[in-house]
Formats: sequence, structure tokens, C-alpha cells
Amino acid sequence: MAISGTAYDSKLFQFLISEQDAYGTVTPAGGNAYIALDVDSVGSPNLGITQTLDVRSGGRVLLEENFFQDNTASIKEISVSGTASTAALDLMLSNITLDTSVPYGIATNVATTSYVATTTTTDNQVLSIVMKSPATDTDLVFKDCFITNLTLNGDAGTEGGRVKFSATIQSGTKVASGELTATSIAVDTAITSNNYFMSGWVAAYRQIAGLANGVVSSFSLTIDNPISFAGLISTGYEQAIRDGNPSATASFSVVYDNNFLDIFERFNTTQATGATTGATLMNHQAALANESFGFKFAKSIITDVSFNEGTSMMADISVQAIGSGSAALFEVAC
Repeated sequence: MAISGTAYDSKLFQFLISEQDAYGTVTPAGGNAYIALDVDSVGSPNLGITQTLDVRSGGRVLLEENFFQDNTASIKEISVSGTASTAALDLMLSNITLDTSVPYGIATNVATTSYVATTTTTDNQVLSIVMKSPATDTDLVFKDCFITNLTLNGDAGTEGGRVKFSATIQSGTKVASGELTATSIAVDTAITSNNYFMSGWVAAYRQIAGLANGVVSSFSLTIDNPISFAGLISTGYEQAIRDGNPSATASFSVVYDNNFLDIFERFNTTQATGATTGATLMNHQAALANESFGFKFAKSIITDVSFNEGTSMMADISVQAIGSGSAALFEVAC
């Protein structure tokens, strides 16, 4: 075969997500919308393929009959990062929280949720992922995908405080023959300029573990909702189960001013008695609202505090959401 003379600019590749109607069935063209993510980076998919390359008795080198490969009992993992925009962030938050309306959150008493091959799913809980190629009919398609980790972050000194995201996505379903050279899938919802910015937050509602009016230079919010896979059939793992421990953590770099002079005392003494230090809130008002980015931990504990020496002294503060009664562990609006 001769050299093709073809090359593709990496920026021509796209990353699409879509909600599935049923576990085990990829979203068809013309079905639920395929939404394009505004990505900075797409990690090469980890196909989780098992290979045995052991030299067997009777020889000293690897023989063809010694080689074994399996792609049925495999967990696929994809990492992606980029700029948060309205339609894409809505779908990602809905998937990782299993919530269907703003504000997206996970309840303190959240139940285990499981999905069995070929069963119908509720809104946004299972995704199809497409790594779209500029070459015809060479898209990489992954079905039965779940977002297990989602981080949202921003920095006042980078892109005007525009909110960025990174996500980890997993699937326990076998990648069938042809799904890594799939028929080209059209983009239904293109990348939009509907972004979110830290500048929308109002001082009185920039609150960290009960301390308000923080001058926030940067933030990071991380949501984890693990998934496990069980059983085995010809199409991969038979069941996917959201059975881990959901959590939400946040970190901030704030000006070490008069409003935060007792942050070390709160970390050292107040929490020593098991007391919580209050709510964490980043928003433009007291209540989270649709189409405006903000998040809230009804109760939170400080997990770390340190000085960050710059022209002005900063304090780096980490907090974690804790459950309380029937209240949400955390909530995020966009």
C-alpha cells in the first residue's frame, strides 16, 4: 500500500455527547441531540483491552498460539477537558448527579442506581460518546458511558475567569466491531459562546465554610460519583451500578484579609469538636438559578488551609461538602 499523503489537523477532531434512551443501544443519528463540547484536550481512549503475552512451555519465544486478547471484560475510560458552555455542562452535570433539573445535586440519602443491558433509562443517565474524525466514516463511538468525575474551575487571571471543565468518562460495554470506524455522525448542537464567568458572583454570596465576602482569585469544584460493573455477557459487563460514595470538594485562593483572619483558628479549633463551619456558596444571589453558574454546599468542613505568598498574602482553602438530613449534599446551577 502506497503512502496516502493525507494528514489531519488535530483541531478538526470533535468530541460529542448524547443521552441514550436505552442501556446497550447507542444514540442513533436523528435521535437525541449530539452536543459538541468546546474541548482543549481529548485524551486517547483507554480501551481496557486484556492481553496475555506469556511464553508457554515448549518454546522460548512468544508464539501465535500463546497470544490471547479479550475486549469483552474491559472498562473503557476517556478523559476530556475544555470550556464549560450551556448545553454541554447541563448534560454533564445531569449525568453525574442523576438529577434532571437545575440546580443539579445529589441528596444526602441518595440511593444506589443500577443499569442492566437493554433496559430503558431515564433522562441523561447514560451517554453515547463520539470522538468525531474529519475523515469520512472513521468516528470512534462509545455507548453506555457514565461521567464519574467532573471538575469545574476558574482563575481570575486566565481567560477573564471563564469557567473550564475536565471530566473522566467510563463504560463497561464492549466496543463492537465497526464502532471504531463508525459512519460519520452529524453534530446537532454546535459549540456555543454561552460561557460562564467568576465575575458573575456577588461578594455577599462568595462564602467559604461560613465566611462571606471572599475576594476569590481562583476556584476548583470537583464532583465524584463512582460506578462499578458486574456480571459478564457477550456485549460486556451485564450491569453498571452507581454504588460508590458520591462527594463534592472545592478549593479556593482568596485574599487573606480581615474577613479571613480567623480561618486557621476555625480549621484548628472549631472543627476539633466535630462542629461544621457553615455553608460554602459561590453565586450571584442567595438561591441558585437556571442559566447562571453557581454552586452550594449546605454544610462544609475545612480540610486544608495554607498561605500562598504573592504580592499580597493569599490563603488557599479546601473544603468538602457533608450531608445533613434530607438536604442535598451539594448543588450546582448553570
